[in-house]
Amino acid sequence: MRIGEVAAMAEVSVQTIRFYERRGLLRKPKRLPSGYRYYSPDTVKHVRLIKQAQGLGFTLNEIKHLALLREPHLDNATEIRAIAKAKIQSINNRISFLEKMRDELSCLLDACGCGTGHPKCIISK
Repeated sequence: MRIGEVAAMAEVSVQTIRFYERRGLLRKPKRLPSGYRYYSPDTVKHVRLIKQAQGLGFTLNEIKHLALLREPHLDNATEIRAIAKAKIQSINNRISFLEKMRDELSCLLDACGCGTGHPKCIISK
């Protein structure tokens, strides 16, 4: 299938497909005699997997590393599991940080006199 078909089926842009190729996330496709790239139907699944991994918070470098570990001739389930656990810890750390930021901002707003007739705002000091 051609690049436009892959992009449409994977619900990404053609530029995204080319970007993934440049980053080494997708194998270089075969070329037809006409010069057009020819992609296997598995490419659509692979692009969707990349997008799903990005949605889970993995960087493109992490996704590339995970893809290399998933090669059929390698037995790296332990390493893949460790990477996933590390990502969960990273997400938990971010959640904790964001909760602290929310709590601090809430305290500032609670102490703020804006709109209540107080002359000074502690937030804009």
